[in-house]
Amino acid sequence: MWFRNLQLYRLPAPWDITIDRLADQLGRLSFQPCGSQDPMSRGFTAPVQDGGLVHSVGGQWMIALTVEQRLLPSSVVNETAEERAEEIEAQQGYKPGRKQIKEIKDAVMQELLPRAFTRRRRTYVWIDPKGGWLAIDASSRKGADVVIEALGKALDELPIKLLNTRLSPAGAMTQWLAEGDAPGAFTIDQDCELASVTDEKSAVRYVRHTLEGGEIREHIASGKQVTRLAMTFDDRVSLVLNDKFEIKRLQVLDVVKEAAGAPDAISRDEQFDADFALMTGELQRVIPALIDALGGEEKTI
Repeated sequence: MWFRNLQLYRLPAPWDITIDRLADQLGRLSFQPCGSQDPMSRGFTAPVQDGGLVHSVGGQWMIALTVEQRLLPSSVVNETAEERAEEIEAQQGYKPGRKQIKEIKDAVMQELLPRAFTRRRRTYVWIDPKGGWLAIDASSRKGADVVIEALGKALDELPIKLLNTRLSPAGAMTQWLAEGDAPGAFTIDQDCELASVTDEKSAVRYVRHTLEGGEIREHIASGKQVTRLAMTFDDRVSLVLNDKFEIKRLQVLDVVKEAAGAPDAISRDEQFDADFALMTGELQRVIPALIDALGGEEKTI
């Protein structure tokens, strides 16, 4: 199981909750499909087929939030409501007022919603209860907030905090690029984005382009800061870090997967567990190293 993104949060280390208690509390908000009049439904589901709400491999936990949404475009509702309004106008001899228009739209929604297609989306969450990490495989904070909100409703207590580092990611990445070298076991790859800190908000993006030389330094000298930077850790994990401390395009490199190996005959569940164990093992090295590169963790009271 490979995460593509990391929205990272701090938990107490260790987090004083048992796997059984966590599963019981998540069960308070277990997933139920949308009813005929429900535009959306969300709840926790088993990360693996026929498993429990909390899947554990080597002391690392995974949970999953499933969101089901009915696909009913507003354009369809508005078009149908306009047709109904025209029919009512012909019958009563004058255009419906605002209140009546709203009632027409509500009636159209109730009529069309049960016939709308549904779409399900599952978001996975990695929990390291000993190390005190909670990471959500979401491309934005907005997507992660959906999971955090659901966790807040299900659990008796959710003691998480946003991760803060002593150095700002933008300032640190700008320095690394200006010096042409990343700290520790990190190396700079060939993708980056620089943005102006002025009101103009001008930006320049490099994709599969060498980031060495005077051109990059000229952008930095003109006042631009690095907002996205592709890097590789220890020749094992590649990622893109942005100025909000969001990790994107996370990938455990093939050389690591090949070194780990796998039996010729392996079930789907066994492969899932092997991938999850490999991923979390690498992340337990990458995350502390990245925090160290950013000056360490800023403790909050």
